[in-house]
Amino acid sequence: MTCRNFGTRWVVWTSFLLAAASGLAQSGAKKKLIEFGWDEPDSRFMREHIEEMERTPFDGWVFHIQATLANGKKGDFLWETWGSRAFTYEEVKPAIEDLKATKFKRFTENFLRFNTTPAKLDWFDDFSAITNNVRLAARVAREGGCRGVLFDIEQYVSPLFNYRKQRDAEKKSWDEYAAQVRRRGRETMEAFQAEYPDLTVFMTFGYSLPWSQTGNGKKPLADCSYGLLAAFTDGLVDGARGKTKLVDGHELSYGYKDPKQFAAAYQTMKEGLLSIVADPEKYKKVFSLGFGLWMDENWRKYGWETNDFSKNYFTPEAFETALRAALSTADEYVWIYTETPRWWSKDGTPVKLPRAYDTAVRRARNPR
Repeated sequence: MTCRNFGTRWVVWTSFLLAAASGLAQSGAKKKLIEFGWDEPDSRFMREHIEEMERTPFDGWVFHIQATLANGKKGDFLWETWGSRAFTYEEVKPAIEDLKATKFKRFTENFLRFNTTPAKLDWFDDFSAITNNVRLAARVAREGGCRGVLFDIEQYVSPLFNYRKQRDAEKKSWDEYAAQVRRRGRETMEAFQAEYPDLTVFMTFGYSLPWSQTGNGKKPLADCSYGLLAAFTDGLVDGARGKTKLVDGHELSYGYKDPKQFAAAYQTMKEGLLSIVADPEKYKKVFSLGFGLWMDENWRKYGWETNDFSKNYFTPEAFETALRAALSTADEYVWIYTETPRWWSKDGTPVKLPRAYDTAVRRARNPR
């Protein structure tokens, strides 16, 4: 998953401000809309383009940082944090300075992306470097004035949450691995909070993914490619304290069109999957249930037309309907993911983003 200056004719500030002043409809009043996609900015880009970016119809975005190494070159903080490489504060300090110098006005819901990559070690190995990097990410988010961390749990490089693919799966039982992974989850949450008390940890998936892979409880977690994610999330819940919040971003809803799909998924997250949750009562207290929508859903199959919208998976009208339903149903957060269309770019303009889709997002947020 990995910036834009709309011309003034694109921005409907007057209607936006009037709607905000008069009180939004229930579907958008207290809900937050986040941008996350292949136009994902880094801290320097945000510092240079904040004015244009804040003209988009979002409350914040997901961004990444680069580490500045001793030799002046850039290190890949995003893709190297879940491993044996321990980053230092000095290496991320320039990114923090970018964030502090960024003149945020409207965007209050910004999240630093944190990946579970490269994941080349076992859950029973030394986790000190990972814990160090978790703390460092939380510190960047706190000092940079962000809401928290976007915890991307996708197995981009290694099958981190697949029990059958673990190094010692033939020697250690599912129960042994699940207990260890839960312990690591708790340590991760404690490390986040050590540097940023009461933060929001926004997960692309929480329990919703492993539950889906079980076929609603018909298949053992041990046989699911993300089965250990349930145990890891148990640990995150165990470690959560104070006002810390966890969000299930429910990436499974990327292609939802029917409002009934959001209602059913919400009920599943709220009640249906509790059989794989170790502490259901605490889960209900610390988890916020959200949804993700992929504007150019499956564009490799359907294509992404900027003129004939009928060829796209989502027409502007269909996307508006889906987004309004997502906002109405979610507890607080909804996020929009894009690959081909970009909300911002270095040229200060959107890329392959027809105005009709921008308008659809604004209408879903501020229905008349």
